[in-house]
Amino acid sequence: MTGLEGLDDRRRDLVAAAWKHVTTARLRELIVGLVDEPSPTGGEGPLAEYIAGTLGAAGITAATQPLDDRQANAWGRLPGDGTGPDLMLYAPIDTLTTGDAAEDAPWTGPELRPDMRPAARVMGDLVVGLGASNPKGHAACVLMAAEAIHQAGLPLTGDLLVAFGAGGMPTNALAGSVRRNTGQGAGCSFLLEQGHWTDFAVIAKPGWTVSWEEVGLAWFEVTVGGIHTYVGSRHRLPYDNAIARAGEVAVRLERWFAEYAERHTEGTVAPQGIVAAIEAGRSRMAAVTPASCRLRVDLRLSPRTTPMEAKREFAAALEGIRTELPGVELSSEMVLAIPGTASDPDMWVSRSAIAAWEALEGREHEVIRGNSGATDANILRNRGIPTVRIGMPKVTEAPFEIDFALGMNTVDVRAMERLTRHLIRTAVDTVTRSRSEVGL
Repeated sequence: MTGLEGLDDRRRDLVAAAWKHVTTARLRELIVGLVDEPSPTGGEGPLAEYIAGTLGAAGITAATQPLDDRQANAWGRLPGDGTGPDLMLYAPIDTLTTGDAAEDAPWTGPELRPDMRPAARVMGDLVVGLGASNPKGHAACVLMAAEAIHQAGLPLTGDLLVAFGAGGMPTNALAGSVRRNTGQGAGCSFLLEQGHWTDFAVIAKPGWTVSWEEVGLAWFEVTVGGIHTYVGSRHRLPYDNAIARAGEVAVRLERWFAEYAERHTEGTVAPQGIVAAIEAGRSRMAAVTPASCRLRVDLRLSPRTTPMEAKREFAAALEGIRTELPGVELSSEMVLAIPGTASDPDMWVSRSAIAAWEALEGREHEVIRGNSGATDANILRNRGIPTVRIGMPKVTEAPFEIDFALGMNTVDVRAMERLTRHLIRTAVDTVTRSRSEVGL
């Protein structure tokens, strides 16, 4: 198999010409550069400048797009002649954790491991460092795809836009941040609002499969009431510890999440939920109980479930918990909501991406089901851009055990090369056609 099967002779030659410029050495160079530039959510500006500079040095029209003095997107454009469809290759660039021990530890572990720091280590075919796979390995593949297509000098009918978004991770602002909306797709939303729009989009995020739908999410703040009192009077005054009550609520929610997931597993998604954070009391006042305890819940949403439907379903779950815990004071508020989305699996870019996957694999496309991860694809689809997601699988063969963080922070340049070839083939197959050929 050559990976070119299914293309007509002309596009086969065009793709092959671009592929000649894809090398593992260049991919390794790109990913090391991206990892070594810290880009915590809300602080992506320097990395956006680095990406725009890299594109510009390759001869591609590129720029940064500041959201504020610390956050920025980056973009590059390869223009077509105006007769064909425009396509966006997109990747976020912010890391879920910051790489700063003062901020990340001990929540990610007792200390900050080397892979959790923004410093790349090359270990043969592997590159290890903060965000080396997710998101930076995927962003490097988009960069490489743009460079290769440009260096090949291919005649394009539609524009190829490569975009790198700030705030793609499911997190809110760090304490003290001036700008509150730093994550949850803020950069992608701004990109579109400022006119960087296309007919189709491909987002590069983990998972070696072509996905046309994914979950959204709703965050809830659950407040559990109690009595503010003193440990020395526990046996003399009314006593109801909000922290202990919240623990009982959390245990019941954990059971409910499993039931919720079972009810909403459909298509390619299996939406999950977790109790992610707890806030109550003051460690300097260990002698007294707090009057309330707050839990933060992340509940994932099927594309077939609206945020309001999820809000009412969650409220019903809390009502059931009230029945199980007589006297508990319990309230909730939905504090964030991003709907899940789906594109037509038969639309052009989906068919082209699947054909590319099958040609590279030499077998029928394998749909991965049971997914509960959300990406900026939801922002793109909610704004009306048909979008598919394609990425690399998590590294499994390594001289160390792969846990969640190492899965985010370890990338194999051989997998990067395969993804880059896929992105190039899908892009060339799209932006060398007329609009009518792709259903526009």
